[in-house]
Amino acid sequence: MLDLTSLKKAIHSLEETLKRSNDDKLMSQLDDVTRMAIKSGVIKNFEFTYELCWKFMQRWIKENGLSEEAEFPRTRKDLFRLAAKHSLIETAESWFEYGNARNLTSHTYDDEKAHEIYTVTFNFVNDAKYFLTQIELKND
Repeated sequence: MLDLTSLKKAIHSLEETLKRSNDDKLMSQLDDVTRMAIKSGVIKNFEFTYELCWKFMQRWIKENGLSEEAEFPRTRKDLFRLAAKHSLIETAESWFEYGNARNLTSHTYDDEKAHEIYTVTFNFVNDAKYFLTQIELKND
């Protein structure tokens, strides 16, 4: 049985940070530097939560998948396809997009890319919550 505490905390932190960053009343009262810091916090929470999600997918497949599957995921795309096959996630393709966004966080710091990543987190948080629900149901 997997201890999902860290995953739950990460998803909760991302969700709460996103709520704050999407609160127009709050954000309008802040200066530019503080607004940017909050959005940067969303991106950092996204990075951390994404990493935890795929690592928990990998652990679950190793513990619960068929023996030939347990050693199969050679890439994250393979892992996401297996996770979708086992109904841990709805679609592998959305997780491919999240992987691309995560890769951008390590390679660029320009405002346009940061905004693109920030926007992706709104879909990601819902998919991460879905994954958490599914892994909780199947965590035995």
